[in-house]
Order: sequence, then C-alpha cells, then structure tokens
Amino acid sequence: MIRWFEHRQVYVPSAVHDGDAADLGRPFEEAFFSAGDGVRLHGWFFPADPRSARADQVILLLHGNAGNISHRLGFYQVWLETGVNVFAFDYRGYGRSEGRPSEEGTYLDAQAAYGWLRQKGFAPGNIIALGKSLGGGIASELTVRETLGGLVLQSTFTSIADVGSELFPWLPVRWANSIQYNTHSKLPGIKIPVLVMHSRDDRLIRYHHGQKNFAAANEPKMFCRPGALSRRAEPVFRESGRRFAGEVVRGPLTQLSQPVHSTDKSNRSNTRPNHSNAKPDSIARTTAAVIEASGTASTSPNT
Repeated sequence: MIRWFEHRQVYVPSAVHDGDAADLGRPFEEAFFSAGDGVRLHGWFFPADPRSARADQVILLLHGNAGNISHRLGFYQVWLETGVNVFAFDYRGYGRSEGRPSEEGTYLDAQAAYGWLRQKGFAPGNIIALGKSLGGGIASELTVRETLGGLVLQSTFTSIADVGSELFPWLPVRWANSIQYNTHSKLPGIKIPVLVMHSRDDRLIRYHHGQKNFAAANEPKMFCRPGALSRRAEPVFRESGRRFAGEVVRGPLTQLSQPVHSTDKSNRSNTRPNHSNAKPDSIARTTAAVIEASGTASTSPNT
C-alpha cells in the first residue's frame, strides 16, 4: 500500500494527447526510439531556424510528473524563441511511450533521448538538459551519466523525500520513501553550467528548493526568479534561456546588469540546421546571477 501511494504521487501519466506538434505551426519530426532495456519511447523534435546563432544547440526537455508532451506546446514555443532546437519526449508510461514509469526507468529514458540526439549529429557540449519539476531530478542524473553542455532546473525539488515531507507532514516520508530523485546531492559533482529557475510563488515546490539547489551547484551558474507562475513570466524565461545558451554555455557571461528584453523571435523554416559545431573544451569563469521579472540582475537568489 505504501509503495502504491508513493508511486501514484510521483507519477501521474496520461495516455491521451490533447494537442499535436503540428499545432505550433512550425516544422517538427516525430521520433520513436528505444531505451536501453527495450522500452519503446515517443517524442517530438522541433528544429531551430538554421539562421539562428544557436542552431547547433538543442534543449533536451524533461517534463514534469503529470500529463504528457502534448500538454506543453506553449512551453516548447518559449524555448524555440531563444533560437535553439527543442526535443521533447515522454517517459515510459506517458503519452505514446510504452511501459510503466520508475526512477531507474526514467533515467534510462533520458539516456535514450540523449542518444537519439547524438545520432542526429548534435555534439555532447551542445546538448542542454532542461528538467522541469520531476524532470529536474532526471536531468541531473543524466548529467552524471552522460556528457552535456548545460543543465537547467526549473521548479525542481531538492529530493522526493524533502518535498514529500513538506506535502505530507503527517506521514513518515523520509522513513518510507523508495523513490529518490535526489537532485541536491548530485549538483556538487556536476561540472557544467547550471541555470536554476524558480518562482517565489511556487506553492507546490517551495522557493527554498531552488535556493538550495543553486547553492549546491558549481560555477558557472545563473538563477532566474520570475515574478509569477504565469504567461507573464515567459519573457523572463526566454531571456534567461537565451543568455544561458549563448553566454554561459558558449563562454563568458557578460552584461548581466543590462535590462532583460524579449523582442526577437525565431523564424520558421523547413531547412534542417547544421549540428557540426562543438562546444569549446573549457568554459571561462563566470559570475552567478539572478535574472528577475523586473528585468534586472543581482548576485544572489536570497535578495
């Protein structure tokens, strides 16, 4: 009974698609591939505008614990507007992917999605893993198992035990839980750029989770604090993502005190991008930063 309850709280998949990749009105590729244990998985790949300066970079998007990839079309659009490619896929048991979700299973699924991008020609240093909520726990493990160019943690908990004990304080969560997703413990060993995005308005995964994850991460790192969990935060997410991909992953982080603007859009094209450019072997030392909804930057997520 305890294991059943735990599994039901962590994984809330849906097999029903409420939308389609074509709804974005831009080119896409439907992907079917297999995890290391043979489970068949499904995803959508959205190519960047080949004229974009970031057309050789790709966001590997690892979604949260509920629904499936069809419920996040607006989220893909925000990241496509930064000029990068986006690859979204469903974990086992979600959407059109086969199987039943588990912690190790989702790790294998992420590795399989990473492998799909490598086969497509993306250099390891040009793959940025973006994990939202539960996906952050999966993304952090992927950076331990594979070589990537950057890690983005959006509204990600420090661990299942931590967030579970807050949501169910009357239950012995720390004693009984078997599903870990311990992002916080892995961050000190991760040596690639990290962007933490967390809103003070998050009432499910509280703001202090983002603060603790940011503190545990190595430099170069950035902290994005949108003012609200709504579409009003999209320009902040977009601009922080653009800066992270273009300045932190590629090299020195500069001009952090400049206002955040979100005016440029990626052009749509049917031409496939060039994936030949690789990330430099070293990343210049950078400062940590907070990008706030007001469009200003400071040096600590505690302000």
